[in-house]
Amino acid sequence: MFHRGLDERTHDFGCRVRKWVRTLPLTPLIIDDIKQLIRSSGSVGANYIEANESLGKKDCGKCMKICRKEAKESGHWLRMLDIRQSAEHEKERQALIQESHELTCIFHSIITKYYS
Repeated sequence: MFHRGLDERTHDFGCRVRKWVRTLPLTPLIIDDIKQLIRSSGSVGANYIEANESLGKKDCGKCMKICRKEAKESGHWLRMLDIRQSAEHEKERQALIQESHELTCIFHSIITKYYS
């Protein structure tokens, strides 16, 4: 139903987050934040797939709203995990924050255009 590139982009976002969190020190303080980030980043793509397989316009709109919510939540957890291990680590964190923001904007646009 929607753009194939967004399907790949949401999948890549979840994969990049997983790769990035593997570089983090596993201290008790951040383990819960990491779990939340992994859940929300994977949920963006999972809900996009569900939107494309929806039972109707209302169901699709609901899934798109969840995509937007999860993308926004991923940005929150990425900002919470400000560990500053290295310049390269921080560069990828900032890139992931930017991607979560862009995905949020894309889903907001879709919702506004098709489901408002």
